[in-house]
Amino acid sequence: MNKDTRRFKQKRNSAYVNKECIYIKGAFLLVFCFFSFLPSAHAFDVKGLQPLSPYGVFSTFSAESLKQNKVGIGIGLEKSFDPDFYRSNFQMAYGLHDRLELNMSVPYVYDWQDRIDGFEDISMGIKHRIIDEQKYKPAMAYILTVSAASGKDEFTTDGRLGAGLLVSKKVGPFKGHLNLFYSNPGDSDLDDEYSLNIGTELAVSHNSTILAEIVGKKDYFRNRINLFEWRLGYRVATTDNIFTTIGAGFDIKKRTPDYRFIFSISIILPKEKKPLRTIYE
Repeated sequence: MNKDTRRFKQKRNSAYVNKECIYIKGAFLLVFCFFSFLPSAHAFDVKGLQPLSPYGVFSTFSAESLKQNKVGIGIGLEKSFDPDFYRSNFQMAYGLHDRLELNMSVPYVYDWQDRIDGFEDISMGIKHRIIDEQKYKPAMAYILTVSAASGKDEFTTDGRLGAGLLVSKKVGPFKGHLNLFYSNPGDSDLDDEYSLNIGTELAVSHNSTILAEIVGKKDYFRNRINLFEWRLGYRVATTDNIFTTIGAGFDIKKRTPDYRFIFSISIILPKEKKPLRTIYE
């Protein structure tokens, strides 16, 4: 390959990366502008099914999934302000196939309105990747969710059914994810929930990643957008199979909560065995 041909290919690849980065930035800006002009709203933020790290950002799922027969376990802790409450979230995931994954989330709320503790509805889901990522094509997956009517009266929706579309694309050190979700509650007095999540991951070293996310949600309690939040964080692979994430979420245009702190830790089992390299002199 001559120098001119190599130079041409480098310029073409560079233009492709720049084009994809512009698309990701444009999507963030479009969502930000759209939700910023909507009226203020306040309601309890139902947690629902959440991605297990590192297969997503905070609430934004990746189309990638656990390998077959892999098990993931995680615990998340959250402190929200205005309204003030604490929440823990136990998570499990299992790889039925390299493209098919089972998920479960069990959220528990502490000190809601200074006096109420209890479980939210237990959520379960199955994620199926239907298109693998290619050079010019993103990965695509769908997710089907179900929640049992198991939560405390203040936090339950009497069960629910939902579905979502997940799109992921890697561009250089960036990974971008787009999620669209719909959920129908079991309580007929509540409204359907719609949410749009956009998340990015920037690999800054072989074991650490900077996370960013925008979440917009019209939830069950009011027929309007009542959660619009941007989140920033950092994830580090403590070992090859243990991932620790810290972050913070900030309200946009007087929605609720005003801000929150987020911490989670997850482990993937069994740990992958790396082949031993023997050096002969």
